[in-house]
Parts: sequence; structure tokens; C-alpha cells
Amino acid sequence: MLSGRIFAQAARSSVPRAPIAAQASIRSYAAAAGQGSTTSTKPPVALFGIDGTYASALYTAAAKTATLDSTSKALETLSGVFKKDPKLQGMLSAPMLTVSDKKQIVAELQKHTGGADKGDTVKNFLNTLAENNRLSVLEGVCEKFGVLMSAFRGEVELTVTSAAPLDAKVLKQLETAISKSQYVGQGKKLKVVPKVNPDIRGGLIVEIGDRTIDLSVSSKMAKMSKLLTDTL
Repeated sequence: MLSGRIFAQAARSSVPRAPIAAQASIRSYAAAAGQGSTTSTKPPVALFGIDGTYASALYTAAAKTATLDSTSKALETLSGVFKKDPKLQGMLSAPMLTVSDKKQIVAELQKHTGGADKGDTVKNFLNTLAENNRLSVLEGVCEKFGVLMSAFRGEVELTVTSAAPLDAKVLKQLETAISKSQYVGQGKKLKVVPKVNPDIRGGLIVEIGDRTIDLSVSSKMAKMSKLLTDTL
């Protein structure tokens, strides 16, 4: 695993973090991209939080260099690395990382993006995160960049959370049913994102836009518990 390869590098002596003008450095990164694309460089939706700010800056940089699709593919690959290696996020958040550690981490991450990173957009972005002591937000950036790309492609995201993985047939049935509903606008495409959370114990939690339908067993148990508490 990636975290295993960089573990020895991450356990070095602690180095204090220097104050960072984060907003200025993010704007500088986005502005440094070329002007060769006619695609609008403005992110299609507003995102919040540090990871949202960085994701928006990356979107702008990728749009300016006409590398949105390749950047999206590279980040999808990195997102998969996080899923396969649960220890990676902890490694990136370690406060004792030295400059050498961060260079090693960026080099390892680049190996996973491979040929997907056209124009070195993601490579430059990873270096920016490392320089700003923000490698810990990378996982969130991968997720939020996906939100931006969904909006850019006219997709409406449907998140289906279950206690155990759902088979493709069930997901297809949900997609077919909801794609005909009022929550999917005309000309929009439905993007199904399945998630697994054993804590819900059973049933489903369906999220689309700003609407959440909680049909989970844990939710029903909580309502039953409240009803008994209020009654007795």
C-alpha cells in the first residue's frame, strides 16, 4: 500500500508549520494556468470549506488548460487509492512531515495518476498542496472536484447509502424510477453514487439535490425509541 511505502518517511522529527496565506496561494495557482481554452473557467457551483476552495481553484486551472476530463480521471484514480488504503489519510495529516517527506508522497501519488494527468495539472496541484501543508485535504478535493464535474456535465447526483453493497439490478431500478421524477430536471443526467454504511443496519438512505429520504432501519429505531421515551 502507498501508506506503507511512505511510512518510514513520515515518522521524522516534528517541523513547525509556517503561517500560510492560503487564499493568495490558491489564487496564484489558478492564475498560473494557461489561457488556451474557450471553456468557461468559472466553477459551475459554489463550494465551501478548504477542500472546496482548493477543488474550485483546480477546476479553474484545468479549465484554462483544457484538461478538465484528464484531471477528473486522475482525481478519480486518487480517490480510489484512498478507498483501498485507509491509512493514507492519516499519513497525509501527520504533523511531522518534512519537506522531503512531502516530496516523496507527491512522487508516489503521481505514480497512480500515470498518463491520466495531461499537462501535469494534477502534478502541479499536488506540489501546491505540499508547499501549503494542505496534503490532508486531498481526499476531500477529489470528492468535491467530482461535484464540480457533475455540475459541468449536467448531472444530478443520486447518493444511495445501504448497510451492504447493492447489486447492479437494484441500483438500476432506483435510477430508472428517480430519473422520471421531478427532482431530475429536463436535459439532466442522473449519476448514481452508491455508498455503504453498516451503521444504518438496513434499508436505504436516498439523497438527491437538497432532499434526503431516510428509510434506514437505524432511523426507524431512533423514531421508535423517541416515541417510547415520550410516551412512558
